[in-house]
Amino acid sequence: MLKSARPRRSVLYMPGSNTRALEKARSLPADALILDLEDAVAPDAKADARRNIGEAVGQGGYGRREVIVRVNGLDTPWGRDDVAELATCGADAILLPKVESAAMVRELEELMADAGAPRSMGIMCMMETPRGILAADEIARASKRLTCLVMGTSDLVKDLNAAHTPDRLPVLTSLSLCVLAARASGLAVVDGVHLDLSDDEGFAAACRQGRQLGFDGKTLIHPKTIAAANAAFAPSAAEVEQAHRIIAAHAEAAKAGKGVVVLDGKLIENLHVESAKRLVALADAIAALEQQGA
Repeated sequence: MLKSARPRRSVLYMPGSNTRALEKARSLPADALILDLEDAVAPDAKADARRNIGEAVGQGGYGRREVIVRVNGLDTPWGRDDVAELATCGADAILLPKVESAAMVRELEELMADAGAPRSMGIMCMMETPRGILAADEIARASKRLTCLVMGTSDLVKDLNAAHTPDRLPVLTSLSLCVLAARASGLAVVDGVHLDLSDDEGFAAACRQGRQLGFDGKTLIHPKTIAAANAAFAPSAAEVEQAHRIIAAHAEAAKAGKGVVVLDGKLIENLHVESAKRLVALADAIAALEQQGA
């Protein structure tokens, strides 16, 4: 089971070098925000972007949205300074790019501790290289701070010498390996971005596929896609109603000393009840997030 039912239906990348974007993010209905210091920021703007993010997160105003900072790799000229300066900024997690081993996660964990990061600050890992995919299980088990694996499908497709296809067949194995690793360790896992902003039908199809594969949500590159991702990865009203019925039916059976019950012609066991409770918890968490105006 997941460590929490925190919604991550829509996880929007926002460039740390763009102060207007950091301000606008406070009013966007995304479940989570990745304030980016890596790919979205030019080398000569890294220091300013780091300062922008520190000031923006420190000022608050992001409500219940999960605020994540994607730092530069620890082997770059900027990564260690990113961690040192932002470990206490108030963000919910630090996202490390191109993770390929448990040792890389533990190195980040040590840097965060040295910089005074609170225990509540999590670690997220970008899964975007062939070596990282092959090490997904050891990465997912590397630290108690770990909360989520984040697919980086654009870089992965490049490194595989593969192609972006509508069915995403070239990366299906990689996607499933990361879902397996995440679930085995009780972590969340979010799908990669859809690059064609004019392809609404393709985006919707990718969201459906992602949910079918087991992802909690999708990373996004533009606010226009938030609503569609939120809808795709949220349980429907009918699903929530059915989950409540499953929980109630099983509870009644338990009172009668029965371990299983038949509901609508289908056998209901403990595993179905666990799934139903997870779905209800997620629906409740989404409702709380949206009621706050997120």
